[in-house]
Amino acid sequence: MVAHLLRLKLTLLRNSLRRSPWQLVGICIGALYAFGIVGVGVVGLLLLRQADVTTAQTVVVLGGAGAVLGWAIIPIVASAADLTLDPARFTTFAVPMPQMLAGLALAGLIGTPGAATSLVALATVGTWSRSILDAFGALVGAVLGVLTCVVLSRVVTAGTVSLASSRRFKDVSAVAFLIPLVLTGPIVAAVARGIRGSAGFIVELARFLEWTPIGAAWALGGELAGGHYGTAVLKLLIAVASLAALVWCWKVLLQRALVTPPFAGSAKKKASGLGLFGVVPGTPTGAIVARSLSYWLRDPRYAGSLVVVPLLPVLLWFQASQSGFYGLLQFVGPLSAFLLAWSISSDVSYDSTAFALHVSAGVRGSQDRLGRAVACLVFALPVVVLFSVVPMFITGGWPLLPCVLGLSLGVLFTGLGLSSVVSARYTMPVPLPGDSPFKKPPGNVAQTLAVQFGGMALLLVLVSPELVLVAMQLAGGSPVPGWICLALGPVLGGILFAAGVRLGGKWLDARGPELLAQLAVNR
Repeated sequence: MVAHLLRLKLTLLRNSLRRSPWQLVGICIGALYAFGIVGVGVVGLLLLRQADVTTAQTVVVLGGAGAVLGWAIIPIVASAADLTLDPARFTTFAVPMPQMLAGLALAGLIGTPGAATSLVALATVGTWSRSILDAFGALVGAVLGVLTCVVLSRVVTAGTVSLASSRRFKDVSAVAFLIPLVLTGPIVAAVARGIRGSAGFIVELARFLEWTPIGAAWALGGELAGGHYGTAVLKLLIAVASLAALVWCWKVLLQRALVTPPFAGSAKKKASGLGLFGVVPGTPTGAIVARSLSYWLRDPRYAGSLVVVPLLPVLLWFQASQSGFYGLLQFVGPLSAFLLAWSISSDVSYDSTAFALHVSAGVRGSQDRLGRAVACLVFALPVVVLFSVVPMFITGGWPLLPCVLGLSLGVLFTGLGLSSVVSARYTMPVPLPGDSPFKKPPGNVAQTLAVQFGGMALLLVLVSPELVLVAMQLAGGSPVPGWICLALGPVLGGILFAAGVRLGGKWLDARGPELLAQLAVNR
């Protein structure tokens, strides 16, 4: 049965690669990127063989403990990321519990995360290959550490299954997880500064983690290399006991999940009023505006785009503090305009088969394009204006306000027009409605990059008049190009916006059924 579960996992993985050549290309790119990072980690661990025992053990323990915590946290915020062997699917099968536990645990090693963790963990054997006994202890620790990662992730997944079945929990956790991802640069820099300023604390932290379930297994090689055989035995007992306790917890939670599978439904709430549909005009365009705004407010796939925008000033402030050039803050407006405008370039793809409502209702393409663009403008326009003006209070660059505001408005309107064309012409594999924003079909990387970067390059060409005027003011210091940009940006952007809505609507009228067929394939 264990071998059967492993074959099932491999079959599902192999079949996911056969759907289209794009998927194979995309997953190859993703695997190369992941294993490139793994290669750096492996080389670093091998070089630690030349370091003293204290330094090497500190790095190995902290890295191993971080890996265990990562395997524990990610299932909470990305609970829908991988359900190929969801235990709930085995509810009607009489699979013996020991075999199911072993099969699901080993299946967790199949895939990029499991393979990457295993390779880096095995590299610690090279770190402690100073004697046969040290290397053997490191090998035992690596096996226990990797098994602890996998089993802990299963325990967390099984323990939060009732929360994970809640749509609200999925939405909030998925969006919240984007915040530290966006702020990775500032967080890493702050941690690096803290490490440089308190190297002694890092060593003490590693010594503490060695006696905890998340770090005991990773300390075995270092203890043997230091000649602390009694301490190594104690930490081995801690690691084995922790793994046994996790397996027992997983067994209990899995038995409960198989007997009473989670229910994803919710009690019906009494409807009151028409919501946004009662605010907008009673026209096809107005209905699409209300529908799109509902998506922006309630769908985490859309909300993820909104989370990035408020954090943009933080990122630019961090870059400015590193380089000493605070003028970067003056361009928060144009960058936020680009992000918001380009966020609807996959609008039709996000609709999935719900796009059939537009096709069957006979909505004109121009009405569809205009409704989606106006919905984005409802909140994008105030945000862009605010982000263009407020930084001037910080930097004092008021002479640049006209050109920055003109560029921001030009990028916003032009980008919305271009996005209206792109989403009517191309579909891309995206998370399905109700799925986690991180659950993307494998293999869409190459196709997505081709469409997205091509569109971005075209947008750069379309706003080149505004960019030239901004460059002229920055180079010459005269305010005249800035005021010309303030007048040209909205006018030229408005013309390109109208042209994009018209062209996108024309393509949508001609290719509506074809787009719907492509969306059905992407499921």
